[in-house]
Amino acid sequence: MSLEQFLESITEEDLKKLNEEYYKKQNKIPVYQYSKITHNILKELVSIKKNLDDTIFDKWFNNDYKIDKGTIDLFENLIEDNYRLIDSYSEEDLKVNFLVPILNKVHFKSYDKEFRDFYELPLKYETQKFIFNGTTDFVVSKGLVDSEKPYFFIQEFKKGQHEGYPEPQLLAELISGVELNKWNEIKGAYIVGSIWFFVILQKLGDNKYQYFVSKKYDGMRIDDIKIIYKNLLYIKDDITRILS
Repeated sequence: MSLEQFLESITEEDLKKLNEEYYKKQNKIPVYQYSKITHNILKELVSIKKNLDDTIFDKWFNNDYKIDKGTIDLFENLIEDNYRLIDSYSEEDLKVNFLVPILNKVHFKSYDKEFRDFYELPLKYETQKFIFNGTTDFVVSKGLVDSEKPYFFIQEFKKGQHEGYPEPQLLAELISGVELNKWNEIKGAYIVGSIWFFVILQKLGDNKYQYFVSKKYDGMRIDDIKIIYKNLLYIKDDITRILS
C-alpha cells in the first residue's frame, strides 16, 4: 500500500488514536488543530450540547439599525457581481470577493477603544488533557498591534466540502475564547459559501458547554444580507460597550 493510499484509508477515529498515542509516547498533551476538529472529536474532549431555544438571539437580532442607500447599493452590487461564481469560489476567493467588503463596511476597528479585526490569527488553548491550536479565519479582538482578548469569531468554509465541519471548528475556537477570557458566554458565526449561521456558546461548568445556532441567512438575498450586516453592527457596538 502506498503512503497516499494509507493516508486516504485512515478514519477519523484512527487519526484521533494516532494523535493520542504519539503524544502519550512523547509524554506530551495531545494537540488538536482547529481546522481538523469534528463533532465526534469535540464531544470526546468536552461535554457540549446544542440547545434549540433560538429565543436567545432575540436581543442580538432585534436591533433597529438603519441602513443608508449607499450601503444597500454596495450589497446589491456584491450580489450581482458574485452570485454566478460564489459556489465555485475557493476560501480565499470567497473572502476577498464577498466577505471582506461586508466586514470592511462594518469597520471593526477603534483606535479610541483599542480593538480591531484580525485575519489568520494564531490561537492556543491548553488544558491538562488536550490543547486546541491553530489559526483562526477572523477574530475581532481587543488590541491594535497584538490580539489581547478575542470577542467574536467568524469561521469561513469552502462550499461543497462536508458542511458539518465549520460548526465544530468554530465551537472549538469559541471554547478557547470563553476560557481564555474567563467569560461565561461568547458569540461567533460560520459561513458556508453565501450562507451565514450565527452562534452563541455558553459555559455551564468545568469542561461543560452548550451552544445555540441561528437560522441560516443567505448573503445572495438582499433582505438577508441586510440582516447579516445589522447583526455584525450589533457586535461592534457591543464590544464598544464592553470596553467602555
